[in-house]
Amino acid sequence: MKSGVNWLVAAFGIFVGMLVFILLTPRMVRHDGPRRSKPASDISSLRGMVQIYRQDIGHYPETLADLRTKPAIGATGWRGPYMDTDIPSDPWGNEYDYQLSSDGEKFSIISYGRDGAPGGEGDDADIGREVSEGS
Repeated sequence: MKSGVNWLVAAFGIFVGMLVFILLTPRMVRHDGPRRSKPASDISSLRGMVQIYRQDIGHYPETLADLRTKPAIGATGWRGPYMDTDIPSDPWGNEYDYQLSSDGEKFSIISYGRDGAPGGEGDDADIGREVSEGS
C-alpha cells in the first residue's frame, strides 16, 4: 500500500510541476520579435524606394516626404509617388530618422527604438544603417 501512495504522490508532483511550467512559460518568454522585425522591414522598403527615387531624379531625396510628394525644386524626372501609403512609424510610434550626408552620396534611415533617442539597449536600441551609393 505504501508503494502505491508514493507513486501517487510522485505522479501528483510531476503533474503540478508540468502545470506550473505550462502556465508560467508564456509570461517568461519575450515576444519582441515583431518590434525588432518591423523596423528592419520598414527600413529595407524605404531604402529601396529611396534608391528608385535616386535612379529617376539623379540624387537622393532631401526628406522621406519627397517619396510621397514631388519636391518644388530639383525633381526633374520624378515619377512618384514612390509610396502608396504614408511614411510608416516604427512600432513605438516614432518617425524614422532620415539623414542625407552633406555630399549627398550617403543616407541613413534609423529607428531610435522605444525611447526615440540615439543609443540604448533592448527596446531602446537603434535599428538601421547608413547606405552609400551602390550598397
